[in-house]
Amino acid sequence: MSLADLRKDYKQATLSETEVDKDPVSQFARWFEQATQADVPEPNAMSLATADHNGRPSSRIVLIKEFDQRGFCWFTNYDSKKGDELAGNPYAALLFHWVQLERQVRIEGKVERLTVQESDAYFNSRPLGSRQSALASEQSRPVPNRAALEAKLAEVVAQYGEQPPRPEHWGGYRLVPDRLEFWQGRSSRLHDRIVYTRNADGSWSLSRLQP
Repeated sequence: MSLADLRKDYKQATLSETEVDKDPVSQFARWFEQATQADVPEPNAMSLATADHNGRPSSRIVLIKEFDQRGFCWFTNYDSKKGDELAGNPYAALLFHWVQLERQVRIEGKVERLTVQESDAYFNSRPLGSRQSALASEQSRPVPNRAALEAKLAEVVAQYGEQPPRPEHWGGYRLVPDRLEFWQGRSSRLHDRIVYTRNADGSWSLSRLQP
């Protein structure tokens, strides 16, 4: 079978302006809970897209760790490629794809760092191995081989044991959304797309987009 012949007709659900919550974060919470209950693998996995100062984009999968009315949060190395790009261009996009439910959610907005206290709290809640790895890895930087990486981890374990401190270059980000789009797959590619756009006064406008 050729790639051109790979396709699926979406028929599971519908999405209308009368069904969605007036608040997009509440609507996201509803869909996220449904994805969790449906046993979607890693429903918290999202694509994070950033761009450098020349506008060249890059994307990767990260895990959302918290969301509320303030925004959508994840944690990473501030000196990584995505950290460097966010330092120069603080706008980013998130994408959730829950394929079993034939749904996508696109979220766009400006990114800010979490407070030191928020980053400390989450770092200290992580498994020990994850905390040690955060200290050992200079994320996105070249390494000669796997052995060198494992040797650095051994140094961290020897130095800090079971109490590794959060490195200053590691912490959280929050994307403050100004646009959220909810996409429900429909038959014959006539998909439902409902988009929320933040107004100057902080309220939200809702509209339907053509597929």
